Amino acid sequence: MRNDEQIWRLVDDRREAYAGLSDRVWGMPELCYNEHRSVAEHTAMLEAEGFRITREVAGIPTAVMGEAGEGGPVIAILGEYDALPGLSQEAGIAEPKPVPGETAGHGCGHNVLGAASLLAAAAVKDWLKANNLPGRVRYYGCPAEEGGAAKGFMVRDGAFDDVDIAISWHPACFSGVNEPSSLANTRIDFSFTGRAAHAASGPHLGRSALDAIELMNVGVNYMREHMPSDARIHYAYLDAGGIAPNVVQSRTKVRYLIRARNLEELTGLVARVRKIADGAALMTETTVETQVISAVSNLLGNTPLEQAMHGNFERLGPPQFTEEDRAYAAAIQKTLREEDILSAYRRQGVTPEQGKSLCDLIVPLGAKGAGMVGSTDVGDVSWKVPTVQARGATYAIGTPGHSWQVVAQGKAPAAHTGMVHVAKVMAGTAVDAIRNPQLIAAAKADHAARTGGRPYQSPLPPDAKPALGMSLAE
Repeated sequence: MRNDEQIWRLVDDRREAYAGLSDRVWGMPELCYNEHRSVAEHTAMLEAEGFRITREVAGIPTAVMGEAGEGGPVIAILGEYDALPGLSQEAGIAEPKPVPGETAGHGCGHNVLGAASLLAAAAVKDWLKANNLPGRVRYYGCPAEEGGAAKGFMVRDGAFDDVDIAISWHPACFSGVNEPSSLANTRIDFSFTGRAAHAASGPHLGRSALDAIELMNVGVNYMREHMPSDARIHYAYLDAGGIAPNVVQSRTKVRYLIRARNLEELTGLVARVRKIADGAALMTETTVETQVISAVSNLLGNTPLEQAMHGNFERLGPPQFTEEDRAYAAAIQKTLREEDILSAYRRQGVTPEQGKSLCDLIVPLGAKGAGMVGSTDVGDVSWKVPTVQARGATYAIGTPGHSWQVVAQGKAPAAHTGMVHVAKVMAGTAVDAIRNPQLIAAAKADHAARTGGRPYQSPLPPDAKPALGMSLAE
């Protein structure tokens, strides 16, 4: 039996069990650092598979690591399982319909992401044993990708110090190697303190913290004209100072998400935003304090690993969806705009095709799409060790990320098919690395060249800690 066929069979043998894991996590959507039930499901699967388990990685209660094998290279396969707020949605339908009593939903497909990664790791575990080869495979169950930068804290804590290569993926419209493009970012809370007063009889005695935030936001919005075009800044009020308009608001808080092409540009942009906050405090005679909630690096590519992963995609071919899968995807597409569908093609650098609802191709390696303007804490892993990511087709072409449509498709048969397909690709890439030491050596050489041989420097301040219990809506 060829290596491909053996590792693919080991993946196929577990399809139903891991589709069940994905569906259970879909049904218990939990937010940033609150994924207690989801990590329990992943831990139970690790125990059933016989992995050696490390709980609370980096002191994070919802992070887990399972290891199998002995000696040899260490291959990390990364999974996630956090959800998003405000995206509650029933499964299997093509209209927005929240689940009664539920507010969150898996609008980025992390229920499928974690299940596929653990599935790949379990298959590699059995492959190592069947072939009596040295090597270790690790599954890293990573929480809080959506806003918490958990992998950054895990890297900073040393969880990846002895890893040789890391493999991950993300649900998408198309199948292929992920273009290693993302923005570095940081989340910073700005808390203003003023002085309360009666807004009618004594307004001159007050100093408005709400005025300070509004002036800060005006200043940042004027700054947008004078920053790099691929940088992004977003903000949300966490505390607007209360609901009484006749009280001068004495305490307010705003959360800023600042993104830039790389850490150097991010550092400069953050410094400018901080100056604007200081200026707003000066103008309003208030004070401002800041707290860094999270920070992540931009993604770093790795050509040898990308070529190896693409080889697995080509040998495997595209996912085999059914006519029923395509019919449901077409129904989802009817809820989208034409621009949503065309944008999906542009991001991948693929020629648009009329009437296609699900992926039936492998995106060519090196296809130049519109690029990613989002962020991911996989970026910090990629600066620490050679890293490669896949994109796996699990939902209708054109489906926007962070949408009710992603949640609706999260338990569909197409999601399970895409999950198994990309698990085979990741497992096959891991097997290639274990059997071919030259691949790992080439990946490390490429990594050293891209980093200039400099050690990884965490963008997190030394005193920053995971924001345990944080809600994205807090």
